[in-house]
This record gives sequence, structure tokens and C-alpha cells, in this order.
Amino acid sequence: MAFYYKLGEIPHKRHTQFRQPDGSLYAEQLVGTLGFSGVSSLLYHINPPTQISRIGEAKPFAPKKAEGIKLAPQHLRTVEVNATGTDYLSARKTMLFNNDVAISLCNPSEREMNYYYKNGQADEVVFVHDGSGDLLTQMGRIPFQAGDYLVIPRTVIHKFRFNESENQVRLLVIESFSPIETPRRYRNHFGQLLEHSPFCERDMRPPVELITETQKGEHLVQVKKEGELHQFYYNFSPFDAVGWDGYFYPYAFSIFDFEPITGRIHQPPPVHQTFEAHNFVICSFVPRLFDFHPLSIPAPYNHSNVDSDEVLYYVEGNFMSRKGVDRGSFTIHPGGIPHGPHPGTVEASIGKKETNEYAVMIDTFRPLHLTEDALPYLDQNYPMSWNEHGSTKA
Repeated sequence: MAFYYKLGEIPHKRHTQFRQPDGSLYAEQLVGTLGFSGVSSLLYHINPPTQISRIGEAKPFAPKKAEGIKLAPQHLRTVEVNATGTDYLSARKTMLFNNDVAISLCNPSEREMNYYYKNGQADEVVFVHDGSGDLLTQMGRIPFQAGDYLVIPRTVIHKFRFNESENQVRLLVIESFSPIETPRRYRNHFGQLLEHSPFCERDMRPPVELITETQKGEHLVQVKKEGELHQFYYNFSPFDAVGWDGYFYPYAFSIFDFEPITGRIHQPPPVHQTFEAHNFVICSFVPRLFDFHPLSIPAPYNHSNVDSDEVLYYVEGNFMSRKGVDRGSFTIHPGGIPHGPHPGTVEASIGKKETNEYAVMIDTFRPLHLTEDALPYLDQNYPMSWNEHGSTKA
């Protein structure tokens, strides 16, 4: 997604003098992609963003690949997972990763971060499964609620503030080492979403209110890069912008605003596509009418992922092609072996008129690796669950 947006005060012309009330210049900062050839925004700060007061010791922050995993369908049953850490970073547990993407759960117990965070090498898509609050960024505040995707481009400094009334916060975090974009086939050559797209620009929610913090004192920004959290300290808040404009900024999009595409016979997964990046896509399964051919079979057909691994994260509802999955489950169907509906679900789907399921799917075009953090949630019975009575042998 890229359309022009602005908040706060900015000068009439870029790269010209823009002065503070005391006569000093605001510090202009270009935040851009692909060198100077991609999308960008210009921010105007009270303090130069280059003024680091000190740098602390870096902390390891990288997933560990699980060894000895067999090539097989996998199920991670994470529904019983409560808060897995106190704050937004300590609670983040990566389940799957490769060189293009990392997929994590994050169920923090603390309701507000006492530091700021910046991913220095990846865009982040945070799907809010449970919880509500505000995403606070250097480019403004974005209110969010359950069902929202929060798209946070790399280098955007931010923090989360969850509402105190929430019993639990449950987040799915997808890190992309390439830019997150809307699907190319839904955009014209100007970048506008087309009429047949399942969503459009009016569904996107950019920041609604600029946050300008002027207080002095030490502020910590934790920067994730190359498997470590780097500790940068400043004598002012990184939320000190008085204005910005451009095409590069965080935004929210609700899964409830995704309009499903249906047909007379079963539609393939690309009709559910919501975002794309290099070597993977993100799709949204939402309530929809089933196929309306008189002989249609709503359940998906068996298929082989020749080129990709398929991950489904189950959000709400009864997923009609799969047995034994729960709210918060992951299923992972790796490339190289076929997968399809569980026994009995094909016949059971015939004649059904609609489904009320919600799920987030991540299809990758390079193999994913399970992590050591994922192992406690592994369902050992899942690989044999297509047998009529199942099996405990893996």
C-alpha cells in the first residue's frame, strides 16, 4: 500500500528551512526504501535523530532451529499458551522461520512498554488475535482491536499500549525481510487498488493523531538487527516529530474488512491473498458463501505443494476441512508431500451454504524451520490423522 498522507506541520517545500519557535531549525529526516528509488516519508524532529547519548550491550535475540524434525505435516497446539513473557519483546516466541520470514507468537502480560522498539531489518505484520489498544509510533497513534493487521515498516520506532481491561493479549507476529505490499494483481500501474480487489484504500487506517513528546531525560530504543537487540539511549523522546508526509508509514487493516471472493466451484487460496513479500504471501480466510454449482464440493481438494510450505493460523470458527485444530493452532504442511481435507470432511461439506471461519495463512516459497520454542506445542498424532482412526505413530 502506498498513497500520500501527512500529519502535523511541514514546510511548503521539502529540504527548505523550517524553524522552531526559538529560531533553531527542525531536523529533517528522510525515511525511504530502495536507496532513494522506493517509497519514502519526510519527518521533522525537534531534536536531530542522530544524537545518541550512549549505546548499551547488545542482547541475543534470534530463534534456534529445532534439529531432527521429520518431513511431515505438523500441528502446533498453542491454545493453552498464556502469557509467555512480560513485555512485547520478551513474550515473543518464534515458531517458524527461514531467510525470508519469521512467524512468532506474542502473549505479553504487561500492558505498556517502558522502552521503544525498532526492527532494523524487517517489516512486521502484527495480527491482533486478542486484545485492543494503541500502536504508538514516531508517525502517530493507530488505535487497534482484535482482528486487525498492523503493518509496521522497518525502522519505524514504535511501542504498544494495550487496554487494561483486556484479560489476555494474543498476537501473531510475521517478520518480513522484504517490503510488505498489497498483491500486485489488485493494483494498477499507478499503485491504486482495482475494483475487483477484496479491499481498497478506504479500509486502510493510517495514524490518526501525531504524538509529539518534548520531555527530556533518558529514553531507550531497542533495535533488532542481525539476531540481536541493540540498546540505544537518547536524552529525548524519539516521538518528537512535529510533522511528516509521504508514502512510507504504518497502518492498520482489519480482517473483518476483507471481502471474500467466491465462485460456482472451489476457489484456490490466492483469492484469499491480502499481502505479499519476496518469497511468501499472507492470506485471510473469512466467513463466505460456499460454491454454488449444484454438484460443487466446498471442501478443498487434495493438493501437493510443489514449491511452497503452507502455514495456517486458526483464529475463530470451525474450520470445515480440518479436525482436531483449536483456536490459536498452527498447521504446517511442507512442500514435497500432499495434503488435503481430513477423512469425512469432504462428504460433510457437500450441501453446506457458508462457512464462518477466520484464519491467517502464510505460504512460503522456501522451506520453513521449526524452532526449539515450538517443540512443546507439537502434536505428535497429527501426521497420521488422515487415517480413518488416526495413529499415535510418527
